[in-house]
Amino acid sequence: MSRIAVIITDMFEDVEYQQPAEAFRKAGHELVLVGLSAGSIVKGEHGAVATIDRAVHDLPADDFDALFIPGGYSPDRLRVDPDAVRFVKEFFTSNKPVFAICHAPQLLITAQVLKGRHLTGWMSIVQDIKNAGAEYVDEEVVVDNNLVSSRKPADIPAFIREALAMLAKQV
Repeated sequence: MSRIAVIITDMFEDVEYQQPAEAFRKAGHELVLVGLSAGSIVKGEHGAVATIDRAVHDLPADDFDALFIPGGYSPDRLRVDPDAVRFVKEFFTSNKPVFAICHAPQLLITAQVLKGRHLTGWMSIVQDIKNAGAEYVDEEVVVDNNLVSSRKPADIPAFIREALAMLAKQV
């Protein structure tokens, strides 16, 4: 099964982390929470908590098979960290699966990996996605090569379905 990095920090959208994480684990995949400081506890927008397993600062994408980026304000907070941006970019350079929901494209925009891509995301970042050279698609889930993206919590079932399908192709 796959080893999935979950890049996350404070103010993540609870259900956009919890539901996919539960589905990935149930399917037998290993999740490693990656953040700014190993051992720190990060809090979701609605009270969920998670403990960071590994700090992004000394971590290569080569240690993982896929990347999961939950939404909320977490991606915006992570995009100012050069190591978080580098880490995300490495997944695209190596063409590994990336699962991005809601505001997650903010981190992808900063990593400059969206030019020529098709994806979706939360409505308030549509123009940012277009300005990054990507085509915004208003659908519950969009699959473009190694990237699976969704717009909002209501899209989580489709997001999980397509992410798990992509992981199954890698085995």
